[in-house]
Amino acid sequence: MRRLVALAVVPALPLVLAACGGDDLPVKVTGEFGERPAVSFPKDAEPGDDLVTSTLVKGEGSEVHKGDLVVASYAGYRWNASGTKLVADSYAAAQPGAFPSGRLIPGLDKALVGRRAGSRVVAVIPPEEGYGARGDTRHQVGPRDSLVYVLDVLATYPKTAEAKGRPQPPTGAALPSVSADSPGRPPRVTVPRTAPPATLQVRTLVQGTGPAVRPNRLTVLQFTGVLWRSGRPFYSTWQDGRPAGEVLGVGQDIKAFDQGLVGQKVGSRMLLVVPPKWGYGSKGLSHYGIKGSDTLVYVVDILGTH
Repeated sequence: MRRLVALAVVPALPLVLAACGGDDLPVKVTGEFGERPAVSFPKDAEPGDDLVTSTLVKGEGSEVHKGDLVVASYAGYRWNASGTKLVADSYAAAQPGAFPSGRLIPGLDKALVGRRAGSRVVAVIPPEEGYGARGDTRHQVGPRDSLVYVLDVLATYPKTAEAKGRPQPPTGAALPSVSADSPGRPPRVTVPRTAPPATLQVRTLVQGTGPAVRPNRLTVLQFTGVLWRSGRPFYSTWQDGRPAGEVLGVGQDIKAFDQGLVGQKVGSRMLLVVPPKWGYGSKGLSHYGIKGSDTLVYVVDILGTH
């Protein structure tokens, strides 16, 4: 993977919304859900001091709960006394973002909880509900900037999400065995006391029936990683508290994920045995105790693709 803890393609931009009435919404938004919105700002007006939101389209999908991974398309503007500027637009790239609720700026965390998939929400965010007095230069936000965002909530994934397909026959004694734990906990992985295979191994443990994973699409995963030499876990999205969003097939992740997961179907649970050259190479990843010689074992649940 590009990085071990993939909190998604959390957009490199500021986002906030909240659950308030929409009668005082100071901007006008037009357009269909799923399409890039048109946003009109009042002439010669400055943003107010209050967080104001409106749900323009009320969805009927799953409700967002605190701690979920939320997938949404978005357009965001910076608004201050000098005018407005578009600073974020996922519609142009045709790729939504993944938002780890509970780890976002305050207004966005407040706003996402209670929304349902299929909703379009507009939010006008004062600085104190966003990046505060410091602003955030990386996101092109100054200390006095308000933010205006339109978000189309496409899906939400709770921390208990897991593969929902048809179990497949065991992988054999030469490869690790995998057994399910209780919902919301990582599967148990038992590594055989033998030398690891020299080549990448990809096995289907649970066969899903959803769409196939395609390159350069946001794919939502649950996964746990184990060291072959010790059987010790080094990372798990289950333990981290939410699924992860990954863009696969374009070199942003470890080669094993690009090679082993693209083409697999949503709902599947996959076993990947990853020699060093398919993982983190000769440098390893010391922060997680991965040596350059380590073979890694991943169990990956493919939850969705967008």
